[in-house]
Amino acid sequence: MNLDPGRIGIWSLAFTHGDRGAAYEAAAELEELGYGTLWLGGNPGGNPRGDLITTAELLSATSRTVVAPACVSIWHQSAPALATTYQALPARIRNRLLLGLGVGHPKTDQDYHRPYTSLCAYLDELDSLDGSPAPIPRPARILGAHGPRMARLAATRAAGVQPHLTTTDHTARTRELLGDGPLLAPSVSVVLETSPSTARATARAALAPYLAQPNYAGNWLRSGFTADDLVEHGSDRLIDALFAWGTLDRITARIAEHLNTGADHVAVQVVTDATYGFPLTEWRTLAQPLKQTNSS
Repeated sequence: MNLDPGRIGIWSLAFTHGDRGAAYEAAAELEELGYGTLWLGGNPGGNPRGDLITTAELLSATSRTVVAPACVSIWHQSAPALATTYQALPARIRNRLLLGLGVGHPKTDQDYHRPYTSLCAYLDELDSLDGSPAPIPRPARILGAHGPRMARLAATRAAGVQPHLTTTDHTARTRELLGDGPLLAPSVSVVLETSPSTARATARAALAPYLAQPNYAGNWLRSGFTADDLVEHGSDRLIDALFAWGTLDRITARIAEHLNTGADHVAVQVVTDATYGFPLTEWRTLAQPLKQTNSS
């Protein structure tokens, strides 16, 4: 099994929370625009089949693009249930599916406890399945994580790791931890707005749910930010490090910096005021400049 996510993908909450018909149309257009992977942001809910069924539907709307549910929570479905749904998909669907696994958040996941140990146990259970259902292959799964222990786990138990809301310095450090080979696919949030006040206000609205999460806060503190950066909806320093905003040149330069410091793939999240909307205009605007970044 050899999944090729390409160098640039699109990360969006709209794929899991937006209108289904619009999602299929958007998926088909994004493939034609040249994006290599569609990342399904968020978790559709507690339905054990929900993540992969949504994924399968988007895969059916495309013919080449990899589709990746960015973070299937280990608390929402057992390993055998997830493997059963995965193995039930047609092979032509499975061959383009990259399954993101994660531990969620302590403030929103009722069962959250001992995240590293729990994820290890979940992966052990996936790998120990024999027969019906068969295991989910290691190259078909990626871990959604930020810390060094999780990165090392991803290097040995999955195709790689996808951090969210991180800096280019974090990308460089994570590449060092992973070594050569494992996939490093950070998501990069962008705001196509040149007004500093407007761009930062849009970014702060998107960041707000994460500021309250201890696992994200801990990662930012490890990255050199201080407690003062995490109050009052996030300092300008934090916003400017986590979000690429401004001109197309400035945005593509930030994405290129992630690629140049160790990322194999960048999942681009276009942030607008419509959280679950499909920013087609922005995706089209970015497509050609990102192709040039991809080939450089």
